[in-house]
Amino acid sequence: MNYLSILVGILMISVNSYGQTDTINKVDANNLKQGYWVVNDENGKKAEEGKYSDNLKIGIWKGYYADGAIKQEITFVGNKPDGYAKFYYQTGIISEEGIWKGNKWVGEYKYNFPNGKPSYEWKYSEQGKRTGVQKYYHENGKIMIEGEWNEGKESGPIKEYDENGKLVAEKTFNNGQLDEASVKIFTPSTNNTNQVQENNNVIINENKTPVNNNVGLFTGNGFNVTYTKDRKKEREGEWKDGKLIDGKRYYYDETGKLTKTSVYKNGNIVNIIYND
Repeated sequence: MNYLSILVGILMISVNSYGQTDTINKVDANNLKQGYWVVNDENGKKAEEGKYSDNLKIGIWKGYYADGAIKQEITFVGNKPDGYAKFYYQTGIISEEGIWKGNKWVGEYKYNFPNGKPSYEWKYSEQGKRTGVQKYYHENGKIMIEGEWNEGKESGPIKEYDENGKLVAEKTFNNGQLDEASVKIFTPSTNNTNQVQENNNVIINENKTPVNNNVGLFTGNGFNVTYTKDRKKEREGEWKDGKLIDGKRYYYDETGKLTKTSVYKNGNIVNIIYND
């Protein structure tokens, strides 16, 4: 009897020890996910990992590209994104970061070029609308556009700069509406090209030959297509008062490869398509 009691005791200790160390992908008696989980894709590669509490995602969840590179880090509260979030290019460089609540960004938000330098730095209200000083940058790190927004609309003077840091334009907005009388266009930097800048785009017309032949002169209203200085399509669609309302904006990496497309509807981004 003593030997049997000792043997049962050893088995119980072994079971308890195993239960304490093997905590991956566990469900409780009510079939609810608990603790640390690793989720694999259809090819058996790790797709995401994080913790569950009563079937709800909590804390930081990490997502991965097919090659194992980090893709995203999202903070969850009660199965909903609520906290600091980071998204990465496949190279490991951060592409986006900020506070993400539900399906919107709040507070300070930053989007980077593939080289790691800032593309734009925005600020959002608790309602997820751009409010406060907003900044756009050239890929060389120089400021491109700077001004105030209020609840998603331009408010006050907006300044635009060329890649050398020279002020090239200044426009004043009132509740998102451009005051056409306030527009000031300054002499661009001297070079061998005729450079035209509007809002967040640069169009270079070498030898005064229009790049945008099919659309004509950019007016800020109606259907327009704008191009980068490398003659890649940047934005296309319906514009109003210099702002893209319905259409698409294209983003490229340093090699010229399309990396992301933002889809606009009624002046807001409604979808983001990433190209792996």
